[in-house]
Amino acid sequence: MSKSYGFIEITGVVAALDALDIMTKAANVELSSWERKLGGRLVTIIVEGDVSAVTAAVDAAVAGTIKKPVSYAVIANPHEEIVKIVELSAARWKRQLASKEAALSEKETKET
Repeated sequence: MSKSYGFIEITGVVAALDALDIMTKAANVELSSWERKLGGRLVTIIVEGDVSAVTAAVDAAVAGTIKKPVSYAVIANPHEEIVKIVELSAARWKRQLASKEAALSEKETKET
């Protein structure tokens, strides 16, 4: 069983979250990363799992999300360069999250 990626690009954060909800409920996939472009007007959700799960998840989201996706794809057994790009995106996303959590923690500490 090899890793594969599923991509859905959709207009709007709400529609992207709806698509992610559908994908994670439809099959055994995990959120790898997400990207917002054009101020959040275009959002790309990237999930990972085995090929059959990712395919089922993407198909379910394409069929059931509140907006029609702009584009979507499944990459089975991705080349190492694709893996690097997804990992770079995930690292950037996780750094931003950690920075926000640290700022929130610092703010809470100052308030007490």
